[in-house]
Amino acid sequence: MSVKVLIVDDAMFMRSMIKDILNNSGKFNVVAEASNGKEAVEHFKKFKPELVTMDIVMPVMDGIEATKEILKISPTAKVVMVSALGQEPLVIESIAAGARDFIVKPFSPEKVLKVLEQVAKLT
Repeated sequence: MSVKVLIVDDAMFMRSMIKDILNNSGKFNVVAEASNGKEAVEHFKKFKPELVTMDIVMPVMDGIEATKEILKISPTAKVVMVSALGQEPLVIESIAAGARDFIVKPFSPEKVLKVLEQVAKLT
């Protein structure tokens, strides 16, 4: 059985890259994509993913705010932050907001899968 994932990033190439990594693994099923935090919250309600990859810096609503909103909807939601190198204060803030883990850009497919498998409890 594959884990349902929502990918959230304002950069289409990032969403595409993460989607390819997850689809090629055979362990994850990307059920939706969002380009900002507001869309992420709406898609979370609609698609009920088991795991969310969340960019931090986005227009409309940032990833930290979106994570807080998603956790209000589902306190057991599993959100993994994806942030650029050098955004450590934001990563700390997002973990405080309830994110389970984080992946630093640029990343390797192996790193993405390792973190998401651990959070999804596939390992």
